[in-house]
Amino acid sequence: MSLIVLQDVSKLYGFGDATNIALDEVSLSIDKGECVAVMGPSGCGKSTLMNMIGLLDHPTHGDYLLNERKASRLTSDQRARLRRDKIGFIFQSFNLLGRLTALENVALPLVYKSRSTSKRNKAARAMLERVSLQDRCYYYPNQLSGGQTQCVAIARALVNEPEIIIADEPTGNLDTESSRMVMELLSEIHKQGNTVIFVTHNPELTRYATRVVYMQDGMIKQDERKALGQVGRYAYSVVYPEATVDAEEDAAAGVSALMKVHKLADETPPARKKQTAHRRKSSTKRKKVVKK
Repeated sequence: MSLIVLQDVSKLYGFGDATNIALDEVSLSIDKGECVAVMGPSGCGKSTLMNMIGLLDHPTHGDYLLNERKASRLTSDQRARLRRDKIGFIFQSFNLLGRLTALENVALPLVYKSRSTSKRNKAARAMLERVSLQDRCYYYPNQLSGGQTQCVAIARALVNEPEIIIADEPTGNLDTESSRMVMELLSEIHKQGNTVIFVTHNPELTRYATRVVYMQDGMIKQDERKALGQVGRYAYSVVYPEATVDAEEDAAAGVSALMKVHKLADETPPARKKQTAHRRKSSTKRKKVVKK
């Protein structure tokens, strides 16, 4: 049975002529242990879908089942407990509290579980060590780089040991190096059995996913399953429509071109060889004259 099931889910905002359809009869099933990349243009409903899966929003129409439980039948307290215990959120803007240290930010979710200070700090330290920031425990967010700040946010999302990690453009505010570091970390989390769902605008980051869902106008346009390490073909073709040749074909063409260059260098025309030999003889004669 799937961990996450959306059945003809729609989300509408506004009334009458001002109604905006954020999700339009979306049906989606995600199994435990999958890593799903969600792509699409701005305003296509990606964040609304993440909020729906994370129990931060309610469907206007349709059903959402989380672990075979209908979300519509959950009380507000039950939803809050599921968000706290089963779902970890990672945001593009980090959402760390500036007046708290990295350790205090990571330990914050455990306050709502009534854990003692010593137990909270111990768990938070373990999480910061997991993201290789054990030496930054007492740094404040403004003393950390963008990548380090996002790693603290990931540690905070993991401290409750959730089943599902929802990351809404976790690399959106990061440079290339920090983006790779964050995605490698999410990849490690996925390999340990967590279900990871992340939003991205960069088709290259779909290499970390086992599945790519492409959205457009509030609907799922394409749902592609793929191997880790491969780029989602459909998403890549939409973002880079001019790139019509496969990477393998590009590589083969490059090797072929290189071989041609070497072949031309080796196969010097006879006339050119005679000219080269004549120049060498002339050069030798000049050297002898100078020697005398």
